[in-house]
Amino acid sequence: MILTLYRCTELFQKSNTSPIKGVICQINSEIPIVDLTHQIPPQDIASARFCLMNAYPYFPSGTVHLAVVDPGVGSFRRAIAIEFAKGFLIGPDNGIFSGVLSQSPAIQVIELTNPDYWLTDKPSKTFHDQDIFAPAAAHIATGIPLQKLGKEINAETLVKL
Repeated sequence: MILTLYRCTELFQKSNTSPIKGVICQINSEIPIVDLTHQIPPQDIASARFCLMNAYPYFPSGTVHLAVVDPGVGSFRRAIAIEFAKGFLIGPDNGIFSGVLSQSPAIQVIELTNPDYWLTDKPSKTFHDQDIFAPAAAHIATGIPLQKLGKEINAETLVKL
């Protein structure tokens, strides 16, 4: 299962997860997708962190949580995948996962550096949600080992809020 938590920048009047869902369905159309919320205020990482931290315990083990509230898109922030006791977290390294990880520590953290698991080997500067994060989440949900998606990094280096 993939859980999406998503809010676009102010460029759009409201979130549009259709491209993300389309990318996931290209990889495996059988993956169930649950929308947690689209009501996170634009660029509000703290609200997204709180929402995800309070929702994840209610999802089954093995759920892939795709969280994209990403004001740092196009910058030098890392794209990451985290394995933790109840499943996986996919998104930007901007503190969005620090609430979950305060309750359930990371088992393994991967920086998503392998373009074989991206939508394109030249991702756009502004749409990492569909170019990097959604494909990574879909591949993990289909059983691709985390290690194939990139290089392992130390959980202690993750951004915390």
